[in-house]
Amino acid sequence: MEQQPLSSQQLFELLEQVHSQLETVDREKTEPIAVIGVGCRFPGNANNPDSFWHLLHEGIDAVTEIPSDRWDIDAFYDQDPEAPLKAYTRQGSFIQQVDQFDPLFFGISPREAVSLDPQQRLLLEVTWEALEHAGIVPAQLRNSKTGVYVGICTDDYTSNQIATTITNMLTQSSRNGENPASVDGYTGTGNSRSMAVGRISHLLGLQGPNIQLDTACSSSLVGVHLACQSLRLKESNLALVGGVNLILSPGNTVARCKIRALAPDGRCKTFDASADGYGQGEGCGVVVLKRLSDAITDQDSILALIRGSAINHDGPSSGLTVPNKKAQKEVIQQALQNARIEPHQVSYVEAHGTGTTLGDPIELEALAAVYGKNRPSNQPLIVGSVKTNFGHLEAAAGVSALIKVVLALHHQEIPPHLHFTQPNPYIPWDKIPVTIPTSGIPWKQGKQPRMAGVSSFGMSGSNVHVVLESAPEEGNRQTPPLSPLGRESTVGANCHSPLQEDCLEPSHHLLTLSAKTEQALEDLVSRYRNYLELHPELELADICYSANRGRSHFQYRLAVLATSTAELKEKLENFHTENEVVGLFSEELANTTSQPKIAFLFTGQGSQYIRMGWELYQSQPTFRSALEECDRLLKPYLEKSLLEVLYSNLENREEISLLDQTIYTQPALFAIEYALVQLWKSWGIKPNLVMGHSVGEYVAATVAGVFCLEEGLKLIAARGRLMQQLPQGGEMLSVLASESQVRLAIAPYNSEVTIAAINGPESIVISGVSAAISEICNSLESQGIKIKHLQVSHAFHSPLMEPILAEFEAIARKITYNQPQIPLISNLTGKPVDKSIATANYWVSHIRQPVQFARSMETLHQQGYKVFLEIGPKPILLGMGRQCLPENQGIWLPSLRSQKSNWEQMLSSLGELYVRGLKVDWSGFDRDYARSQVMLPTYPFQRERYWIETIQNPQQLLESGELRADNPVENINTSIINLLSQGNTQELVEKIEEIGNLSPEQLKTLPDLLTLISHQYQQELSTFTRKKWFYEIQWKHLHLEDKHKKSTKQPSHWLIFSDSQGLGKSLVTQLQQLGNECSVVYQANNYQNSQTGIYHINPSKPQEFEQLYQTIIKTSKLPLQRVIHLWSLDATSKQDLTTASLEQVQLWGCGSVLHLVQTLVQNATSNPPKLWLITRGTQPVLSTTEKLTVATSPLWGLGRTI
Repeated sequence: MEQQPLSSQQLFELLEQVHSQLETVDREKTEPIAVIGVGCRFPGNANNPDSFWHLLHEGIDAVTEIPSDRWDIDAFYDQDPEAPLKAYTRQGSFIQQVDQFDPLFFGISPREAVSLDPQQRLLLEVTWEALEHAGIVPAQLRNSKTGVYVGICTDDYTSNQIATTITNMLTQSSRNGENPASVDGYTGTGNSRSMAVGRISHLLGLQGPNIQLDTACSSSLVGVHLACQSLRLKESNLALVGGVNLILSPGNTVARCKIRALAPDGRCKTFDASADGYGQGEGCGVVVLKRLSDAITDQDSILALIRGSAINHDGPSSGLTVPNKKAQKEVIQQALQNARIEPHQVSYVEAHGTGTTLGDPIELEALAAVYGKNRPSNQPLIVGSVKTNFGHLEAAAGVSALIKVVLALHHQEIPPHLHFTQPNPYIPWDKIPVTIPTSGIPWKQGKQPRMAGVSSFGMSGSNVHVVLESAPEEGNRQTPPLSPLGRESTVGANCHSPLQEDCLEPSHHLLTLSAKTEQALEDLVSRYRNYLELHPELELADICYSANRGRSHFQYRLAVLATSTAELKEKLENFHTENEVVGLFSEELANTTSQPKIAFLFTGQGSQYIRMGWELYQSQPTFRSALEECDRLLKPYLEKSLLEVLYSNLENREEISLLDQTIYTQPALFAIEYALVQLWKSWGIKPNLVMGHSVGEYVAATVAGVFCLEEGLKLIAARGRLMQQLPQGGEMLSVLASESQVRLAIAPYNSEVTIAAINGPESIVISGVSAAISEICNSLESQGIKIKHLQVSHAFHSPLMEPILAEFEAIARKITYNQPQIPLISNLTGKPVDKSIATANYWVSHIRQPVQFARSMETLHQQGYKVFLEIGPKPILLGMGRQCLPENQGIWLPSLRSQKSNWEQMLSSLGELYVRGLKVDWSGFDRDYARSQVMLPTYPFQRERYWIETIQNPQQLLESGELRADNPVENINTSIINLLSQGNTQELVEKIEEIGNLSPEQLKTLPDLLTLISHQYQQELSTFTRKKWFYEIQWKHLHLEDKHKKSTKQPSHWLIFSDSQGLGKSLVTQLQQLGNECSVVYQANNYQNSQTGIYHINPSKPQEFEQLYQTIIKTSKLPLQRVIHLWSLDATSKQDLTTASLEQVQLWGCGSVLHLVQTLVQNATSNPPKLWLITRGTQPVLSTTEKLTVATSPLWGLGRTI
């Protein structure tokens, strides 16, 4: 087939398509990257972006003397640069509490935490804080394409571990049989640099790139460059980029002093004539990056943009550590080209600026050569360096500089550059258009965006430059649609109260806070109180939006209802006081992985009142939209608009009375309840089960999917219309008596009066002919039985309804029915509905038969429902429901109250649901409003000390006599002793590599450490042979003490998890003879305590272990001090082992012990009980050929972990 040539129009369209595709590709390659979150821990208590900005804005010098807990300063200090193994500086910039950590927050055991490099700990905490700052819930990133790029270059903690290990090997402790090694199974993973970065992705479940970078000083800014590339290539959708550096041992300080790199006073005097080296510093910074288009779509708070970046190497400079001006110029030019901007558009550059006599002139001249082009003479390039505040942070230097510029752009101010009093004479100041800001300079947003550059040059030669831009105005505020349906809404043509725009903002707001421990929650509350004090300008709505949507939700929960920040602050101040605070809810959850089942209870007729739901109609577009949809669908069936009937002028008595006419009452209640459900569902609160009372069952059935909204409304409208047509003359009466009493009273009037509803054990509603009802009243009152006439238009559920049944059945047969999609409890039976729910006959019977409410509540109780949310204008069913359940059972929450603000009541119930563990869709909660994400306090980690104790001053060890030649550990010479005394570090490294389980990173530091030890000791040190690094378990025969011998131990309470073979019983007998008190626990399906001291519990239910413990504590006469676990003795033999039996044994063994230990830990005392775990046949005691019981051997592993 011959191909037809393209017409000129087709060719033009094809070219346009190609051009558009090329533009898209080009745009993606150069798309700006948004900085949406920052976390930091810098010297000078700059532990968050706010405090860091305070340090910068105030021009604070954070240099201090080296903390005494790092090393003995005097032992390693000598002002003479030539002094061997000494440093000539005592100063630097340090952060606090580097030995502190909250391992349990991150799921790390305390035992592992000790071996964890504090740099890894810092990264975990600061990364979490950066995500919180970005308003990102970390759990939402699981399995996402999130990249992690971290600069980390040093291993001081590793050095300390090695030094401690070697010292322990060579001291007297080894001779006493103690394990000299501080190397364990966690040492490798806890000290490897790559593991430090990998741990972040593992913890958060991230599946994007994960890269540890070491290009020396430029490491973290190189990470920024790589992350931006990854984002633009869509290899990642989010990136976490940072760097960390800690100074924990004197080795690197001494080494840098030997090359004269450090300033004696610990300060970077960048560009000043007095510059004499850099000050060492430490810290950690992490930024959260995202493509700009995604950040705007996700309504993130954008702090700044990264327009472009570039990277290169010095190449053939005059020395390995000497900078190359040409290379620096080229990397800046390339970054500008990649950013698509001209040099003169950049007004500020954050220099690498180490403060060295060699590096400063080279860097400034390179900057001037590039940025000086076409620059107006009245707009010199402003250059500063954060290193003048707190020194050189090595691997974290680049990210600290980047964060400084991000904050400067955000705060519209260039902070002062410190220690600049006399310009460096080697810099040609008169020839370069550069100025140094010795005080803060305003940097206001103008018509054009503000631009800045950041440089970072590694000592190894890797250079990187990044170009930033101020954040765009769009993307920093959530903008709602006009309405959920994208259209304007009005109440109605004849409505005198149209919806006003100024009514849209709700009056009350709900703040939720949570933590993993009770103390952490208290600390978080304290942080918020202080924060509100310092930031009165913040909108309450924005505070609540940011906290609810952008934080993880843990076990210890708090919800606070407030109308202003002042009220919020006051309520937070009363948290954990004896004062009862209205609108403050708190609870502790057992876990956050599951949530309680919730039942929606739909109110029946009699709960209506004029303007019910009016406040929600004004302020909640979701509610309004649902109500308007119901109004539209009801128009064919009602003479007046439903909205007019509900929300007409209060002075119009005729329209008020319409709502009490059942033709309007029933569809009105249906519509209000349906709209409430839609609002709850938009907030993530969805029912596990629904149940209605009379009219309410029609809404429940609609929500369950029995019929669609349109047909549900058609059916309820027909029901109300037909009932309205019935003649007056019926009554309904509430009787506070039992069902049997009531049936006896109405027996003479069976053809006129019947039971309409059984609402409780002694709450019955009868319905029928007025005359008969009157006579029954007289009879009941004479017996002293309380009665109440109900305000209704007709006698529902009575014989008076029969005239309409045939016509209603005809209408009902035209409805399309489905089986319910969620459980629905039937009014007719009080049980879960069967297939008859989807028939016309069911709904005909529904009109005539009594409402089995009490039986329905009993069914809910049997199914384990404890949270009940009433969907209706008044909480009528909650009061009745309480009477049907045991006392103090259940959480009873209304949607609306007639005498309370609609919105306040909804939020109160939402707060209760939140603290009870229901998962709320906070994004859905605020989707209809304009909200700004604001920066809020981050999580208060509950830190404790986790540290490997080190010898700070080896000389003191010598002087103590432990390592003196006349006090040898062994009276022999060994090769290691000889090598150490000779200073042969190369062979020593090889020897220690053979006998120690050291990682590659640790081995790198060995030569310097061994040289230091060799010089300090200057004598022979004894050590262990290779086999003494290892140990094996040996079993020894022990002679049992005479059982008749009187025990000298004080009697106590013994808790024995007994086997079924009799050993537990035998133990109990012997212990009780010695005066001890015993509690015996057996396995069962459910908790039982049939007789004193005998218990049965389910091994799989942790709550039953807690119940057991609390019962014993309350009833025990003696303190609980001993626990023996014998359940593993019931393990299946090897021959009968199956997958099912193996799982069962694990539950009896490890599973039950885990629940037991968790209970003991949660109820920890100053004198915790001792725990014995008893197994049989899991270890080769008599010979290595014994047949072992494999099934119970995991208990040994758990025991070692405990």
